[in-house]
Amino acid sequence: MKTAVCLLSGGMDSSTLAYLAKSEGYGILSLHINYGQRTERKERACAQTIAQLLNAEDFAEVDVGYFARFGASSLTDRTIAVDEFDPAKDHLPSTYVPFRNANLLSIATSYAEARQADAIFIGVQSLDYSGYPDCRPQFMEAFQRVIDLGTKDTTHIMLKTPFIRMTKTDILKIGKKLGVPYEHTWSCYRNEERACGTCGSCHFRKEAFASIGMKDPIEYEV
Repeated sequence: MKTAVCLLSGGMDSSTLAYLAKSEGYGILSLHINYGQRTERKERACAQTIAQLLNAEDFAEVDVGYFARFGASSLTDRTIAVDEFDPAKDHLPSTYVPFRNANLLSIATSYAEARQADAIFIGVQSLDYSGYPDCRPQFMEAFQRVIDLGTKDTTHIMLKTPFIRMTKTDILKIGKKLGVPYEHTWSCYRNEERACGTCGSCHFRKEAFASIGMKDPIEYEV
């Protein structure tokens, strides 16, 4: 059976991604990474539940707390406020974590090569999100070359980014068909009990559910 490392944050996109990988016949090696984010406790619980529901072959947790030491992101530095969603802003939001995806993908590649996995799935998207540079298709294409060059000649790992040119609504439609239990996912950047409803991640999640007339099963403050 082919296997895939799925980066599983506990969020809407990564959970849908893991269900998609399972539907494509992959055994799931789930990888959850704690990088010091504000909502790590909630994210971890959601990721663990999704992995269990998918009968994942493994649930690997890795702590990369150095992101909090570096700072420069409201997700890892509590002295920086999490931005309210504002469509008029033309700069990166404070939630951007410098070069995060390169770090996460490097860890995923080590895990995949060690376990002889066939693929790595990451739920990045570049259309209706926040303009993070490490979510761009060009970056993912470049990282595939890094994987090819930096692993053994006998290793063949495909970097899968099926959502990269999709909107959040497109992703939700896929998840609805796959029966993703969105009550066990978390998107809020601020809170762990009730989602704030106003950060960028909450905004796009709420917008997606509203666009297809589907009730979001999590609770919001606003």
